[in-house]
Amino acid sequence: MTLEECYKALGGNYADVLSRLTNDKMITKYLGKFTADTSYNDIFTALDSKDYEAAFCAAHTLKGLCLNLGLEKLYRSAYKVTEALRNKTNETTPEMLDEMKSNYKSAILAIKQL
Repeated sequence: MTLEECYKALGGNYADVLSRLTNDKMITKYLGKFTADTSYNDIFTALDSKDYEAAFCAAHTLKGLCLNLGLEKLYRSAYKVTEALRNKTNETTPEMLDEMKSNYKSAILAIKQL
């Protein structure tokens, strides 16, 4: 899978990311770092322990990473979760979290196929 094909699968804009990160090597490097980032798992750990401030911080971090890396589908679902946690209360819904889980799994799968 090429980077362009990966971004198509992710619903992202390869040209936009390329304009920020300047070359394929840099994009690939940061996508690799994304797969090791713990923000996604941190959201669920914090939700389980009812630490909504930590859940918000983790969701906000995930959202920012997705925005910078052009992971559009995951960005949109992480945005919803971030906003549902913004007041440090849990206003997430199971559907919202399921959408984010699905988009995260799809993103990780596409990145690992590079």
